[in-house]
Amino acid sequence: MNTASPLDPAHTAMMDAPEDEAARLRYYAQLADGMLYLMLEEEAAGGDVRPVVVDLDEGSVVLAYDTEDRLAAASDGPVPYAELPGRVIAAQLAGQGVALGVNLGVGQGEFLVAPDALIWLSQTLSHAPTDVTARPVSFEAPRGLPTALLTALDAKLHRAGGLAQAAFLAAVKYDDGRSGHMLAFIGAASGAEAALTRAASEALTFSGVEAGEMDVTFMAPDAAIAARIARVGHHFDLPQPAAVDPVVPGARPGMDPTKPPKLR
Repeated sequence: MNTASPLDPAHTAMMDAPEDEAARLRYYAQLADGMLYLMLEEEAAGGDVRPVVVDLDEGSVVLAYDTEDRLAAASDGPVPYAELPGRVIAAQLAGQGVALGVNLGVGQGEFLVAPDALIWLSQTLSHAPTDVTARPVSFEAPRGLPTALLTALDAKLHRAGGLAQAAFLAAVKYDDGRSGHMLAFIGAASGAEAALTRAASEALTFSGVEAGEMDVTFMAPDAAIAARIARVGHHFDLPQPAAVDPVVPGARPGMDPTKPPKLR
């Protein structure tokens, strides 16, 4: 059965409006955040992954599918595969001169991510903005921010559940006269600051809008300033994730963040 996937709505929106840059960005955001089933030449050994590479008119293409059903539909029988985040695959393929064929041969959700698009996506995802140490003097409810940005932030931060207790977005004025918007994470887990900052940056990038400057900061739950921004800011809930089985290194290539796979 060829089941639907979370990537389908973004793909449909992009294909229905090829000139819509925002729709294209939303597709790439979903592709990066989702899991893909990468077709392999042979079972993965340790951290080495050998993807199937086919030669098409467009050049060499690596094959990946967004559901197991679609992977099965594209092959004549059982094939080895690796289940990897789209962002991991993009990072490993970028600069290798190959394209990524998503759902090729299944008639639904088919898309070819060109080599230059893989480089762009990898560079975008690897961008790590600098956290700011802000001295705000006043907060107000956020204003002038497009719904697309709020929706993108909500989706990103929902997936970051457990990394902080909550997040608030507010318009802010600083003691140097500067104004803008601040995203404050309340009660962030130790070591989670970089991941949360990157998630906020990606939401801004992939929202497809010019949202102006948005600073990111971190506050303790009992800080007086946290209470101030919570009173007026737009609240994002970061739900606590359900318990998951620990990663066994080598059992699922690419799922141990300290040991990304090597695509050969």
